[in-house]
Amino acid sequence: MANARNVLIMISLVWLSACKNNNNLSDAYGNFEAIQVTVSAESAGRIHNFEIEEGSQPDSGLIVARIDTTDLYLKKLQLLAQKNAVSVKRSSVASQVEVQQQQKANLLVEKNRITKLIADKAATPKQLDDLNGAIELVDKQVASINTQNTGIAEEMEIIDRQIAQVNESIRKCYIRNPVKGTVLSKYAEAGEFAAPGRALYKIADLSVMELKVYVSGTQLPVIKQGQQVEVLIDADKKTNRKLSGVISWISPRAEFTPKIIQTKEERVNLVYGVKIRVPNDGSLKIAMPAEVNFTAKSE
Repeated sequence: MANARNVLIMISLVWLSACKNNNNLSDAYGNFEAIQVTVSAESAGRIHNFEIEEGSQPDSGLIVARIDTTDLYLKKLQLLAQKNAVSVKRSSVASQVEVQQQQKANLLVEKNRITKLIADKAATPKQLDDLNGAIELVDKQVASINTQNTGIAEEMEIIDRQIAQVNESIRKCYIRNPVKGTVLSKYAEAGEFAAPGRALYKIADLSVMELKVYVSGTQLPVIKQGQQVEVLIDADKKTNRKLSGVISWISPRAEFTPKIIQTKEERVNLVYGVKIRVPNDGSLKIAMPAEVNFTAKSE
């Protein structure tokens, strides 16, 4: 009887232990991610004033480096000089028109005088005809001179576009930090030569991390976007630390189970990706493993 009682006690302990272990299992497992932005050069030239370091936290929009703009600045000065030369041509055309208009005004005065003389029979109609012909000629000359303005306007527009293009190239020489975050890696130093597309540094906003986990289809009914969940990270070798997170994304379609991912149940053929946003107090790192419970578990 004693042996039978001992066997029953042992079976009960094993069953209780199994139940306890089962209750402690988390619903899903995954790793923390962050949106990483690789900032690259858009122009070629030597890098100046590149003083950010790995771990620094520059603000969004801050100029963190400058690529040499000497050649572009000289080209801009050349274009401005050309624009001034074209402006002089435009002024010259205006002066020519003014001269012709003054000549026409003189002819009109003479025409009025001849008209009066003809009325008094002191001048001939031929004199009036000659004046009308001279006035008509002046009008044609003015029209001819004004056609030069069209070419000048087109030339000015071309130069303005070239200046705008140079200004845009100069703007690209100033490296502005795109997002507020933490510099993860730095790939260049001041004094080195940059080329378009060369990566300069990588930055990520670590204030809120995303825990990506995978769940089976049977778990989908108990989760929804916006749901608050319990996230567990390692406090030490034996205990976990609890954090709060919110489900921000649930994959609309299934995919094959990644080999590195464990789920609550035994491995299945298809799973759904889920992302959980977790505020970072500084303890969360990229690729750090974590567990998640979609409903709070009792200790």
